[in-house]
Amino acid sequence: MTDYGVLGNLLVIFSVSIAVVFVFHQFRLPSIAGFLVAGALIGPHGLNLISDVGTVQVLAEIGVVLLLFTIGIEFSLVQLASLKRLLLVAAPIQVGGVLVVACLAILPTGLGWQEGVFWGFMISLSSTAIVLKTLANRGDSDSIHGRATIGILIFQDLAVVPMMLLTPILASHAEGAGLTILTTLGKSAVVVGLVVAAAWYAVPKLLEHIVRSRSRELFLLTVIVLCLGIAWLTSLGGLSLALGAFIAGLVISESEYSHQAMAEVLPFRDSFNSLFFVSIGILMNWRVLIEHPLVVAGLLAAILVVKFMTGALAALAVQAPPRSALMVGVALAQVGEFSFLLAQQGQESGLLRGDPYQVFLAVSVLSMIITPFLMEWSPSMARRVEAMQRLRHWFPTRTTAHALQTEGKHIRIKDHVIIVGYGLNGRNLARVLSETEIPHVALDLDGDTVRREAQHGVPVYYGDATNANVLRHMKIEDAKVLVVAISDPFVTRRTVQVAKGLNPKLHVVVRTRYLRELEELHQLGADDVVPEEFETSIEIFALVLRTYDMPQEFVTRKAEQIRREGYALLRRSELPELAHHLRGGTLTDAEVETCRIEQEAPSVGKTLDELAIRPRTGASVIAWTRAGVTQSNPSMKTKLKAGDIVVLLGSREQIRRAMSLLVELSQE
Repeated sequence: MTDYGVLGNLLVIFSVSIAVVFVFHQFRLPSIAGFLVAGALIGPHGLNLISDVGTVQVLAEIGVVLLLFTIGIEFSLVQLASLKRLLLVAAPIQVGGVLVVACLAILPTGLGWQEGVFWGFMISLSSTAIVLKTLANRGDSDSIHGRATIGILIFQDLAVVPMMLLTPILASHAEGAGLTILTTLGKSAVVVGLVVAAAWYAVPKLLEHIVRSRSRELFLLTVIVLCLGIAWLTSLGGLSLALGAFIAGLVISESEYSHQAMAEVLPFRDSFNSLFFVSIGILMNWRVLIEHPLVVAGLLAAILVVKFMTGALAALAVQAPPRSALMVGVALAQVGEFSFLLAQQGQESGLLRGDPYQVFLAVSVLSMIITPFLMEWSPSMARRVEAMQRLRHWFPTRTTAHALQTEGKHIRIKDHVIIVGYGLNGRNLARVLSETEIPHVALDLDGDTVRREAQHGVPVYYGDATNANVLRHMKIEDAKVLVVAISDPFVTRRTVQVAKGLNPKLHVVVRTRYLRELEELHQLGADDVVPEEFETSIEIFALVLRTYDMPQEFVTRKAEQIRREGYALLRRSELPELAHHLRGGTLTDAEVETCRIEQEAPSVGKTLDELAIRPRTGASVIAWTRAGVTQSNPSMKTKLKAGDIVVLLGSREQIRRAMSLLVELSQE
């Protein structure tokens, strides 16, 4: 009779995982922690619902192979070149700092340096999945601390490969361990070299022939065979399957088929990865929390503090502002998913057994669970710490000093524009200002960009715009306009607040990604906010109209009309009562739309009473703007003129009928 035990185990695993991860999602907890908890529930130390743990671990091993394979595909030499300062300076400081602390801490326990290095390996890694997802949800991926965090995480992911290679060697306590290490490394280098050379020659040609068949199924099967096949070949040489999978991904990464290969493998990787985390949870004994609460709490606190300090110092080493360094330290403070892989390998090698293994698993899961909350709290913590004047002495930065040394003398300028951020938007603005002979200066925290542009005579200075001393050096008191053109929401808000405090008359223009940030930026002092979402919508409808061969003049006029009507509601101090209702959530069941009255509109010269908008359409006129002055709840005797902007409230259909009533004849 056929044995369906494996199917039953998988059914139990995925059913319980769905329920647990759903609950974790409701409380905004990481799904990885949910899989670990699900494994603990169904494992032998929990409800004991799994009968064949060995089969689950074999499937989990496939998940690890696919995970390393996708990391190899994402390994881009071009990307690494852009992060060279982080990879060569910051990341080694973070990983090396944790290794040193781990070795020093473990020596008094009587264990050898091998165990200290291994514990350093496990603790130094952070959770790429949790941190990247949290950064993306907060829109911080392109911020200063976001880029620094991502650069260090990439280094950690790459460091997993040599760590896994060295773990069995560390487990060897024989007198000839040094010779064994050299022999193993030499053998590994030869095997890896032969596999890479053969794969690099054969794989591109093979994929080229497969792609010509135009069969998606054949391409997917080929990619999976390459991944598992190269992993199996490296295992024959005494190396791990995971290392072979990484090499396979690395071979494919430089081909033009890497993106499609990644897309095809991702669903399999995510499914099998969940099995890996569940298998770790199955081995976890939650009773260790009851039996050793002080040990778990103490080790958790120690790991958080050590990783926070090493992460923050690593960011400071590449001249990140103290605020950003603090947020980098918080983001890297947890234990990563690859640490479980190392822990499992260490258990098999004898470096980690019994209670220490269980304690490490418990501490790792707890650190993952609290990470999203720590990252959510880190911006406000950074603000409070930055407000303390003594922070300048604890974490000295070069922002002010470097800005003062760039020219060697005070800047002499007045009625100028200060550009914060010399990216694409900043460069384009600076070029237009130069062509129109409007005085301007720019600030940026990319030292390479500042040096390169300064050589061409561009007035760009290295400095942190949230630092009042730097802004004073840029003559903020005499400036006319401040343009904040960066992607870091936290730095943007802080810059606006500091700049307005130094010069209340300053006109502040801010670029932001999302409409939801408008209200807070206006409250902080921004005069004009340009949300990318709004401008993107204009560009999209303009492209659609051009596709239908609409006249360019018509497309331009429509774009200008949308901008006038839209930004009338986005500017500061306009429609305060409407903003109050929107913030209070009283308009959640209705829509708000604006309508500009053109010269030829049938409503020109008529009063709101004569138009009878509400009786005829059901929509209400809640505000009215003329010559930049807004009046809420306008009188029914108000006579409309060309250029007026009428704000309508109602359902989508009611607003459509009202706008047709106001402007219908002008569109004929």
